[in-house]
Amino acid sequence: MAGKSRAEYFRERRKTMKQFNVMLDREKIERLEMKLAGQGRTKAEWLNEKVDEELGK
Repeated sequence: MAGKSRAEYFRERRKTMKQFNVMLDREKIERLEMKLAGQGRTKAEWLNEKVDEELGK
């Protein structure tokens, strides 16, 4: 971030990124988190893969 303020950095980031938040059953998500941790994957990686599958990429 050399030369940019934190606010500028996030302003630029929001031009290409968007958050996706949902409330789901705690037990279900904790089970998913455990499974992904066992695979060494993050929730973001997993969700990106699922979105690509849905979009036919």
